[in-house]
Amino acid sequence: QVQLVESGGGLVQAGGSLRLSCAASGRTFSTYVMGWFRQAPGKEREFVATVRWSGTDTYYADSVKGRFTISRDNAKNTVYLQMNSLKPEDTAVYYCNAGYYYWGQGTQVTVSS
Repeated sequence: QVQLVESGGGLVQAGGSLRLSCAASGRTFSTYVMGWFRQAPGKEREFVATVRWSGTDTYYADSVKGRFTISRDNAKNTVYLQMNSLKPEDTAVYYCNAGYYYWGQGTQVTVSS
């Protein structure tokens, strides 16, 4: 069983930055692929980024490539999403995911134009 708690969301102007964190419980955190997904109002949840256990293999949606960076600290059971050059279309609830199975409760990110 893995429990995920996201933090770091908020309101930011276009062009600004935010850093999301996801703290995970469970001793097997390091074995999971960790990811971030997001869901905007009226839209389906979509993939944003994932990172494998090593932290060196990362994958991004085309819409965030070059602006977002996913990373993890297995010693702290935490995964991060650094978001730079934010755009209004990045506005969504951002969810942390473990192993494509466990989900956090989500954190709201709002980017004003």
